[in-house]
Amino acid sequence: MKTLTGITCIAAGFALTANATAGRAQTSQSAWAVPRQLVVKHQEVTFSSAGAQLSGTLFYPENRRSLAAVVVLHAASDPSRDAPLYDHLKQMLPPLGVAVFVFDRRGTGESNGGGHGSHDFDVLSDDGVAAFRMLSKDSRIDPRRIGFWGLSQGGWLTLLAARKEPRAAFAIAASAPMVTADVQMNFASVNILRVRGYPQATIDQAIATRHAIDDYVRGKGNRTTVSQALSAAEKQPWFEEIYLSGKMIDDPDWRQQISSDPMRSIKGSSVPTLLIYGQEDLWIPVGTTIRKLEASAGLHPNITTKIIADASHEMMIGTDPKDEIDPTKFPNFAPNAPEYFGIMSAWLTSRGITKAEFR
Repeated sequence: MKTLTGITCIAAGFALTANATAGRAQTSQSAWAVPRQLVVKHQEVTFSSAGAQLSGTLFYPENRRSLAAVVVLHAASDPSRDAPLYDHLKQMLPPLGVAVFVFDRRGTGESNGGGHGSHDFDVLSDDGVAAFRMLSKDSRIDPRRIGFWGLSQGGWLTLLAARKEPRAAFAIAASAPMVTADVQMNFASVNILRVRGYPQATIDQAIATRHAIDDYVRGKGNRTTVSQALSAAEKQPWFEEIYLSGKMIDDPDWRQQISSDPMRSIKGSSVPTLLIYGQEDLWIPVGTTIRKLEASAGLHPNITTKIIADASHEMMIGTDPKDEIDPTKFPNFAPNAPEYFGIMSAWLTSRGITKAEFR
């Protein structure tokens, strides 16, 4: 999960754009090409949620009925339906009989904000539920086989949406920490500074600054003291590298996020849930997350947890840690770990969600 200015981040082959469609059509007419066995179509869809008009695209296999469907919830750095992070879902799931609905997050692309902030977990998960209910009325979709998928912040939103919509057939949350946002960001900040070569004394100073801010936001401490700590920290080269901002002490979104315990989002949920983590994730404390889940395993019998060997936060293999913490690289990240694809497909099949047709 990543953050921007203190806001928690969570962290092909088919007709995705008009140009891409034209290029593939041209390729299919070449001398060596064979006819497609499956055509994946897409349809622009709008729906309403909490005062906003949201716009998205439904990808679905042609000439199939009673489709399962998944609502994609956004990672914080990937608010657009066209982000590469979501391409693998558009590519792998329609051939398995699962329609994929990806929309622009409120306030992004063709979706307006409806007067609400785009960082409120409660509002954003409500948007996912609204998309679910819209799809449940589509005659092509089996309303008993609709679920949610999200990575990083989208993973948190997936768990929240599944709790709010008990009719959901499944929830898949990748890289969703089961700790509060401040704990997650302290973990990430330490790793960012280590990768960039800062000494331990500097790391300790940076984390002390984050603690002072978070304590004040929670109602502890003195404003003068925390303002002085912020003023001193702003002069340091590491200040912006760990997504600090002087505005954080008055940021209602950050207050809401550090007060949100992800463990509450799975309490009492009856929705079958798959939690997937990368072994090499430097953005979230996977070890702490797994221990918390194991300690409460008896309370959550519907949850399956898997760790992908050598995978990063984005389910990628072979990512250089320096690239993993470079914001300029975030827009191009997309899963490539074979184990991730296999686990997700096998789990969906075990739940009766996928219905691949082999001829």
